[in-house]
Amino acid sequence: MTITSIVYLVAHPLYQMENIIDIKNVYHHYKGAADESIKDVSLSINKGETILLCGASGSGKTSIIRLINGLIPHYYKGELSGEVFVDGRDVSKTELYDLAGIVGTVFQNPRSQFFSVDTDGEIVFGPENIGLEPKEIQRRKDLIVDEMGIEELLNRSLFELSGGEKQRIACASVAALLPEIILLDEPSSNLDFEAMDRLRDIIKIWKDEGKTIIISEHRLWYVKDLADRVIYMDEGYIKHEWKKDEFISLKDEDIRKHKLRPLEVEDEFIGIFSGDDKVYEPLRFEDGIDFHDFYFSYNQKTYILWKKRFKESDGDALQLNIPFLSLPKGKVIAVIGRNGTGKSTFLRCICGLEKDCKGTIETDGKVYKGNQRIKLSYMVMQDVNHQLFTDSVEAEVLLSMEDKNEERCMEILDNLGLHEYKDKHPMALSGGQKQRVAIASAIGAGAKLLLFDEPTSGLDFTHMEKVGALLKKLADEGNTVLVSTHDSELLNICCDYEMYIKHGRVMYLRKKG
Repeated sequence: MTITSIVYLVAHPLYQMENIIDIKNVYHHYKGAADESIKDVSLSINKGETILLCGASGSGKTSIIRLINGLIPHYYKGELSGEVFVDGRDVSKTELYDLAGIVGTVFQNPRSQFFSVDTDGEIVFGPENIGLEPKEIQRRKDLIVDEMGIEELLNRSLFELSGGEKQRIACASVAALLPEIILLDEPSSNLDFEAMDRLRDIIKIWKDEGKTIIISEHRLWYVKDLADRVIYMDEGYIKHEWKKDEFISLKDEDIRKHKLRPLEVEDEFIGIFSGDDKVYEPLRFEDGIDFHDFYFSYNQKTYILWKKRFKESDGDALQLNIPFLSLPKGKVIAVIGRNGTGKSTFLRCICGLEKDCKGTIETDGKVYKGNQRIKLSYMVMQDVNHQLFTDSVEAEVLLSMEDKNEERCMEILDNLGLHEYKDKHPMALSGGQKQRVAIASAIGAGAKLLLFDEPTSGLDFTHMEKVGALLKKLADEGNTVLVSTHDSELLNICCDYEMYIKHGRVMYLRKKG
């Protein structure tokens, strides 16, 4: 090597042996978007560093993740300028499959990265796909299963897992490739407190192994001690950078000013969400909404002589075991409990998505059975993309109405701040706007029992406050709102009652506080 080439290499900004990621003066504009997603971003990350990306929703955090794993520019098309180097490779000139063994990504929605139908197959999919020997594949599987403590999730259908359980399998499938760089995009959005502790332990293991870890998060309290640096983004720019000690010492007013969630979670909230094993006498409301015989199992064999078998069951085979429940009208009721305990199943059974649940609902002197429950209830799913069908916001709301009342439709859109989007395609809206469209459809359908499944997962504190205010407003208008949530902040903002579910049973329903 000549003296000239040595001087060039040493002077070149990429000749930093510790730097495993170099992003320099990057601008990116998604195709069809109004504004740039990231603007003049420069960021160097050392090998073995743990970086926490924070900032409001839409600030550019996910775009940074996509730059590093190559989804920008290879999957998400648009205008890109600047340089992105990962482990010495120019990402714009490196195929995605060549990055797969170097960069592993855990997405916010784990379903988007699954390729198998069962947990075992998903864990070994990556090693199989890169052509490893069977013995090495089995070794990696055993290593990851033991390291992450997921033995109880083996030999399970992915379709039967809760959101938090799916996230754990997604982490395991990424870890099985033994990548040098691990990216996590809102990894805690579907997790309860116990699962978040397990995730923190997993991240610590990766950190101790010398992995380079980049975490995009809104929930900051569980990872703040693991981060070496914290990068704050706002409107596509990197606005602040803190070392760990500097970030932890920020005052509450500084955290709120930056639209971030709190750095601490009070022990009382952790206790509330953990619940206890005691079954309390169910409350009865004189003018309430009463549920009778809500039993459900994913094991279809239990449906032989279902009523007799379910009522004699001790509940071990059931995902839902609620012989009686009374709810107050016009209140926001938090449905809390650990991952996989039956919260989402309960909501799905109420609105008729689980056809084999034969329970009845009684209110205002009427009894709603089977498909009749659909007239009473409406569910806003965690992923609202599954329930948007038309080509305009106005058409979406009108679709939900039995009598197409355009005047009423416009009134609903006005109340939810959606009137200016009435002619837009729902899929062209932001996540929060899509959620409001789904809520508008619920109101248009005349549903008095509104169900929300994790409506604030992946939201920053400001948007969480807006969702909380909207839920409170819906209750004040006479609707009964059931909201499945792991967010203690949302519970504090808007919920009137706490309903704790464990193994499909309602352990208690009580007023908040």
